Amino acid sequence: MSIKKFIFLILLLNVANAVSAKDYNIMDFGAKGNGISDDALSIQKAIDACSSEGGGIVVFPSGRNFVSGPVEIKSNVTVYLSPNAVWKANPDESIYHLSVFGKNRGEGMMWIYADHAENISIIGKGTIDGNGVAFMGRERSDSYELKPVTTFDPRPHVLTLKDVKNLTIRDVTIREGAYWTVHLIGCEKVTIEGINLLNNLKIRNGDGIDIDHSRQVRISDCYITSGDDAICLKNRREFQEFGPCKNIVVNNCVLTSRSCAIKIGSENVDSISNVLFSNCIIKGSNRGLGIQNRDEGTVTHVVFSNIILECQLWSDVWWGKAEPIYVTSYPRANGNNKDAGWRYPEGQNISHCGEVSYIYFNGIYATSENGCYIGGDIPQKVNHIYLNNVYLTLRPITSYKGGVYDKRPCKGVKFIRDQVYGLYVNKASDVITRNFHVEARGINFGGNEKRVSF
Repeated sequence: MSIKKFIFLILLLNVANAVSAKDYNIMDFGAKGNGISDDALSIQKAIDACSSEGGGIVVFPSGRNFVSGPVEIKSNVTVYLSPNAVWKANPDESIYHLSVFGKNRGEGMMWIYADHAENISIIGKGTIDGNGVAFMGRERSDSYELKPVTTFDPRPHVLTLKDVKNLTIRDVTIREGAYWTVHLIGCEKVTIEGINLLNNLKIRNGDGIDIDHSRQVRISDCYITSGDDAICLKNRREFQEFGPCKNIVVNNCVLTSRSCAIKIGSENVDSISNVLFSNCIIKGSNRGLGIQNRDEGTVTHVVFSNIILECQLWSDVWWGKAEPIYVTSYPRANGNNKDAGWRYPEGQNISHCGEVSYIYFNGIYATSENGCYIGGDIPQKVNHIYLNNVYLTLRPITSYKGGVYDKRPCKGVKFIRDQVYGLYVNKASDVITRNFHVEARGINFGGNEKRVSF
């Protein structure tokens, strides 16, 4: 057989394999798509059939609104949301009883989830709607009130993906999360590309993408708005069996948050390393680029490169005080809240914080009402922080008072109240600046740098 014939046969085989992927239209399994009936059972039947028969495509057809309670996605399933198709969370709080965090039932339940699976894709031009406002209390000027809870919080997270290998989320719109939106737990080989993640900016705990104990994750070309952190890396104590979070790449994203647009922490019981954020735009956020280490884990070898950001002050409901760059390690406050048993090592109600080191900022172009903050509980804890070609314009945007630096959550003093500085360093070592430029426009500026126990 000639080489040309062999290549032609291989191409035909690939086409045949692509064509042979079977479609499982959820309406063939009884889904109504009328925006009223709960279609969870029908959706689950379609997914189960698809997975058990070797895999294929579960189709949400165009022009329909599918309301559902909890659904589990299984191995070798591609969920395809056709243009104009909507998958929406049922607003009935009583049907959500599968905890996102296992025995810790105080921080939300699962809606769409996968556990110990492989080869899962969520794709298409349709929409996943978390129906967030339906789970909120009264609307205030700066946020929605959270309904009173004790050790059980019924608010559903949108996508909870645990121990999934080979995961793709592409092109879909995900909106109105009532709690965290995309949560990756112990996942490997993940691609999130081209999604619109549009949360209500007044919903607290409404994180965009949380990367938790996960590895080999690539996020690109996404547009994210979220009340809480837009993209956040962490290692939660509930999932410490999955090990470190590392080898993460985020690029070409546009982000808005009333908390921190790009954050590492605060939960971190292991190590976070080998992380690259590049070519991003941050708009209207309370904090820009943040490392908020509050547990015994470490953060090392992180690069922030070629980022344009705009920060502004928001109320104290949201963590942050418009710090464009924020690098910290402080012990978490003593446990006295509803989930205190899950914040500290077993049998303890105090913690210590790990080292933050070798953090690089290159080509950062920032406008803000406040300056950068770097600090720890002892000078050696935060070390080897490099700021190269950082251009900061300080100017008033809101009526909130500047010159306040937010250390929450931490023991002791929660805020440092001083003047506005381009860079405030409080107990850190080997902080190196090269081409760090600050321009003040109509703001009371205390000078380029303030260094305390430096």
